Amino acid sequence: MAEREAKAETTSAAEEKSPEQIEAEIAATREELGDTVAELADKADVKKQAKKKATQTKAKARAKAEQIKGKAVSQKDAAAAKVTEAAPDSARDGAHQASAGAQQAASQATQFARERPIPTAAIAAFVGGLAIGWILGRR
Repeated sequence: MAEREAKAETTSAAEEKSPEQIEAEIAATREELGDTVAELADKADVKKQAKKKATQTKAKARAKAEQIKGKAVSQKDAAAAKVTEAAPDSARDGAHQASAGAQQAASQATQFARERPIPTAAIAAFVGGLAIGWILGRR
């Protein structure tokens, strides 16, 4: 008996609505269902979800790497400043001279290689052969 009363109430409520209102409700329901189906299809697309997760993980990794890099650079700069402060003037001058000497030696070696490419290649091949022989001999 309660079912008949519920059906009667539903029927009377439906009779009070105009056809335009019913069509609007149907259209709204279809749109909601379409959105729901699209969301479910999106969630069910494993490949797309994996790519999305990979992109998020890459972004987090890049951010963390940048953070660590920035921290390392600041610590390196702080350590270099402490070493510079603690080093005597003579050691600082020596370090600058050593750096200048290394740059000069590199420049001379580059100039020699440009002026004499064949002997340079022969020396490089000989040194490379020695290195390979030494590595293989250790096995």
